[in-house]
Amino acid sequence: MRGLIKAWLLLLLSHGPAHGYQLMENLRREDAMDLVDPGLLYRTLRQFERDGDVSSRWSTEGLGPARRVYEITPQGRRHLDGCALHVRESRERLGRFLDAWERLTCERKETE
Repeated sequence: MRGLIKAWLLLLLSHGPAHGYQLMENLRREDAMDLVDPGLLYRTLRQFERDGDVSSRWSTEGLGPARRVYEITPQGRRHLDGCALHVRESRERLGRFLDAWERLTCERKETE
């Protein structure tokens, strides 16, 4: 389910702008990923920006160095909607598989 990081990032950004560290922490808190690779997260955000799914700006608010803040675009929201539809369809297919497996398991136990 590694591909879900893209959907999760878009979902998190749909709640409002965030910088990379906030996104990593939110992914962990949501239990979306066991281990978030910062390199993968930032590569994904840069790809989203190249594709037009997010925009970014430098923020100097708060203490510490400037941070790049990412924000979802209207195109990114459409991409998120497509991801959600795909996940819903996958969940339904997985459910059908598990139902069939459970029927088989019950039939097997009855014949033993």
